[in-house]
Amino acid sequence: MSEALHDPVKIGIVSISDRASTGVYEDKGLPALQDWLTRALLNPITFEPRLIPDEQDTISATLIALVNEGCSLVLTTGGTGPALRDVTPEATLAVAHKEMPGFGEQMRQISLRFVPTAILSRQVAVVREQSLIINLPGQPKAIAETLEGLKDATGAQLVPGIFAAVPYCIDLIGGPYLETRDEVCKAFRPKSAVRAR
Repeated sequence: MSEALHDPVKIGIVSISDRASTGVYEDKGLPALQDWLTRALLNPITFEPRLIPDEQDTISATLIALVNEGCSLVLTTGGTGPALRDVTPEATLAVAHKEMPGFGEQMRQISLRFVPTAILSRQVAVVREQSLIINLPGQPKAIAETLEGLKDATGAQLVPGIFAAVPYCIDLIGGPYLETRDEVCKAFRPKSAVRAR
């Protein structure tokens, strides 16, 4: 199916790291987010990438700016642990109109399948105006696992990833109709919300 048949979407991707933002090491978060979203979505995507330090005011201002620029979805990576400089959840909650706790709960359930320290992660998701903002883990492998979920050797879904719920959430807040490639991540919508092809 041609991309022209799908709604265009603008997505903000934000990597939050003191060291990467100052060039101490190469940022891996933005490429990981862009790669996964490009594989998962059939929609034509305009990315708005940002690489910023772990500063609460800067993070909040960046999220507000991306929402104001028309991003229907904003994904952040980094800064969600318990370390003193980890302030991404606080910065995200500060700009929220609604909190969406199920996303963080599911991300921790997925990560706990791999590491017991998943209980130290504090990712949150919120709605601001007509945008969904989600904090993701910092490692590229964990980003893909939480978005996509866990599959067995045959490709059957063991644990749903969080992205399965993202398109319908964006429908409900008045955003574009996101369509996924089922082999990467099958979006779930009630039958009444599925657009006829």
